[in-house]
Amino acid sequence: MLYYLFRFLEQFNIPGSHMWSYISFRSLLAMILSLVISAWFGEKFIKWMKRRNISETARDKDIDPFGEKKKGVPTMGGIIIMVSILVPVLLLGRIRNIYLILMVITTVWLGFLGFMDDYIKIFRKNKDGLKGKYKIIGQVSIGFIVGIVLYLSPDVVIRENVSIEKQGTEQVVQHKSNAEKSLKTTIPFFKNHNLDYGKVMSFLGDHAMTAGWILFVLMTIFVVTAVSNGANLNDGMDGMCAGNSAIIGIALGIFAYVSSHLEYASYLDIMYIPYSQELVVFMCAFIGAMIGFLWYNAYPAQVFMGDTGSLMIGGIIGVGAIIVHKELLLPILCGVFFVESLSVIIQTQWFKFKKRKGKRVRVFRSTPIHDAFRRLDSQLDPTSTYVLKGWPHRPFHESKITIRFWIVTIILAAMTIITLKIR
Repeated sequence: MLYYLFRFLEQFNIPGSHMWSYISFRSLLAMILSLVISAWFGEKFIKWMKRRNISETARDKDIDPFGEKKKGVPTMGGIIIMVSILVPVLLLGRIRNIYLILMVITTVWLGFLGFMDDYIKIFRKNKDGLKGKYKIIGQVSIGFIVGIVLYLSPDVVIRENVSIEKQGTEQVVQHKSNAEKSLKTTIPFFKNHNLDYGKVMSFLGDHAMTAGWILFVLMTIFVVTAVSNGANLNDGMDGMCAGNSAIIGIALGIFAYVSSHLEYASYLDIMYIPYSQELVVFMCAFIGAMIGFLWYNAYPAQVFMGDTGSLMIGGIIGVGAIIVHKELLLPILCGVFFVESLSVIIQTQWFKFKKRKGKRVRVFRSTPIHDAFRRLDSQLDPTSTYVLKGWPHRPFHESKITIRFWIVTIILAAMTIITLKIR
């Protein structure tokens, strides 16, 4: 809203009003405002939750050896994150921008879905929370909405990069003069080659483009659901998910900025995405909210984000990657989320497979994988056999595990960014 106000005042030559046209100014202001809101509102929220005794119950010692110490810590901290994102975005963003609208809808939708899960756990005293099928329906629904809007909106276009030979072997990257709808997405490590969902379905002949858009919508649903669940699984230690998400948000913000800048897009030989600069404002607010939340969520946590935060965070990351056509980079960028999800799948499927043969065999000491690093030998199931019982060699304190996971995510984020040049 402030963007439109100051752009209006600019025609009256009000000093400083022209600064609101710069994406860098609004983005950094969004980050600062988000940090301030997170710190101020976070304190008020925690005190309010404590007065009403809305807090985490003691966790199962078999899952969390430090769980008893976390009794009485308020949860639903995702509300702090949501407010810290939405207020700066609505104040500083161009709210008529289609990409910003999609990010706001995703934030509210998955935030509400996670809130319902936390509400059932706390107020209904049901530790299982919202039934899994309803979570999946909610995640699939928002993925479907995002995919369909990106398909139907005339504002969702790209200008594809084209290499033109100049002066012998020298090549200059330019972009097509006309923006157009496209089903292309970036393939990491390959130069001048993008994945075209339409060409994947070329065997359908005249219906290839329609089938390509259907495939794109299905991919959007899969990405949103997978990343949302991955972030949810990663939220198991103080500061773990918030720190990893802030790092991932920085990488996505960089992708959004270079994709929205014609000269940078030409230099990096990537597709130019008009209007995507507003995603930078959103990502800066997201980063500020994550860092501000860490003020209270870092070990020892004064508040937990709950599913209200983790489901929302994963959805934001997934939709952001889809918008900038970088969804195929997510296995690298969100490598920690990917491994957390994979560890759970391997553990459950292998246990079921062996159980049918009358054996109780587990691969890891515990899953998601971060739990394996803090699981004590005394907490292992004596009736089960563990394939990796001797790994890790000793349990670690969760603050050390969290920081090491952050370091891994920093490395993965750096690797993701340099894929723009290593092609």
